[in-house]
Amino acid sequence: MSESENNSNPDNMENNVENNVDNSVNNDVNNQPEEASAEMPNGTEEVTIESLQQKLEEAEAKANENWDKALRIQAEMDNLRKRSEKQVEDAHKYAVKKFVEEILPVADSLEMGYAVEGEVEQIREGIGLTMNVLKAAMEKFNVVAIDPLGEKFNPDLHQAMAMQPSEEYENDHVSAVMQKGYTLNGRLVRPAMVMVAKN
Repeated sequence: MSESENNSNPDNMENNVENNVDNSVNNDVNNQPEEASAEMPNGTEEVTIESLQQKLEEAEAKANENWDKALRIQAEMDNLRKRSEKQVEDAHKYAVKKFVEEILPVADSLEMGYAVEGEVEQIREGIGLTMNVLKAAMEKFNVVAIDPLGEKFNPDLHQAMAMQPSEEYENDHVSAVMQKGYTLNGRLVRPAMVMVAKN
């Protein structure tokens, strides 16, 4: 049978097609390289155990570094808190240190005046000088005396000890000051003890 007759036969044509497909597949397989490419189809590197191990070690090193930083920050915060507590404690303990330094000359003057013997007028003069030193120290720290003689009674600043008739002062006015009061920076420290006129 001639080649043209073989090609015209349907069975022979089907066999030829199958043979051509098999040959094409075999050729493609034979042309593949023996070793697989080091890259995946999308161009990324192939994932291997070694690369995963390396990434794990890098992540652990970074985590340890961050942990050390966190510990150092925590230690610094603890030290800062302790220093702040110590400063507040010292502020409470020694808040009046400067005021005491101003008062000490007054104490010295009183001691010297007590030891001196002399006339009453001389002693009074020494006490007057001591009082001036004390007043200057108090003014320096905004300690203001409340001496409300003749003023209208103020329950916020005055403490009424008694009420009595007075020809000199009007009703509800301070007719006598038994003890001065004091304020510190505008805040009442001690009210003035007073007598109030009630006619």
